[in-house]
Amino acid sequence: MMAVTLILLLVFMSGRFIKYLGQAASGGLSPDVLFAIMWFRLPGFLELILPLGFFIGLLLAYGRMYLESEMTVLHACGLSHNRLLVMSLFMSAIVALIVGALSTYFSPAGMQRVEQIFQEQSKVTEFEMLFPGKFQKLKSGQRVTYTESLSEDKKILYDVFISEPSSNGEGMTLMYAETGKQDVNEDTGERFLVLSNGARYEGVPGKGSYRLVEFESYGIRIEEPDAESRSVKDEALATQVLFQSDRQDYKALLHWRLSLPMLVPVITLLAMSLCRVNPRQGRFFHLFPAMLIYVAYLGMLIVVRNKLAKGDIDSVLGLWLVHGLFFAVSAVLYTRDVWRAWLSGSRAHRQVSHAQN
Repeated sequence: MMAVTLILLLVFMSGRFIKYLGQAASGGLSPDVLFAIMWFRLPGFLELILPLGFFIGLLLAYGRMYLESEMTVLHACGLSHNRLLVMSLFMSAIVALIVGALSTYFSPAGMQRVEQIFQEQSKVTEFEMLFPGKFQKLKSGQRVTYTESLSEDKKILYDVFISEPSSNGEGMTLMYAETGKQDVNEDTGERFLVLSNGARYEGVPGKGSYRLVEFESYGIRIEEPDAESRSVKDEALATQVLFQSDRQDYKALLHWRLSLPMLVPVITLLAMSLCRVNPRQGRFFHLFPAMLIYVAYLGMLIVVRNKLAKGDIDSVLGLWLVHGLFFAVSAVLYTRDVWRAWLSGSRAHRQVSHAQN
């Protein structure tokens, strides 16, 4: 379970990390907060990946035991399939408790911290978003800034290039300076990017009439960004808030969080039903139908949750009915050998009775 969960976690989190890395490269996020964001997003990934890892782990472990005839030896020594199911359900109860803690507490708390980080990032100035060796169009959308390198304390820029539209809107202003640093006006609190030993070019592209100004020191006011009004995502709401709300979408999210742990014992019964492997079929033959059923199970839960949130389904029992449906399917698959033996016995009994008559 741990091995499969780790692999799946790396696969799913790498895609999300690449997205955040792109935002950092474009100046939307500071690179320093990337790992913090991924850490706080971890519970949200685990609440769905951990049941899948447990499901695949059961299939792989018990499938190998059937393939190598170890399960046959265990049954011959008195370990019945039902007893093995009870032992597996005990393990699934532990996993279900972990999933319940993740879905009801740790995942919402992590999303709250992620939202706080994004809120803080919206207040970061352009100066603090600069990345050496890259042309960056920052939050203003007008100014393009480039710096060859930064000092170790990231307070001094070297070989600075800035391009922005002219104040009259009819041309471009280009600036180059050997160094640049941030300076704060003690009286007003305004911040400036002070460039040293450079030149300022102003003119219209395609025309030769450029205005050149060389300077020893030149200050550019750093605009203080307005904090973006980010709407709090539903996933960041605490479970206690959902309990106190009468909104339909909040009810759907609440039942989603509470029903996720129920996923674990159901897939445990399903795994015990599908783990029996014929040595001629190979070790991984049974994984394909098992994964199809699991995907259908999780997909139906997501569809019903969305229907509940939109109000298309009035009853909040929709999610629990899906769990009940797949529990019934798993129970039928688990007892198929019993039904098959019963049907075979009934057929043989009828044949004997017919022969006696």
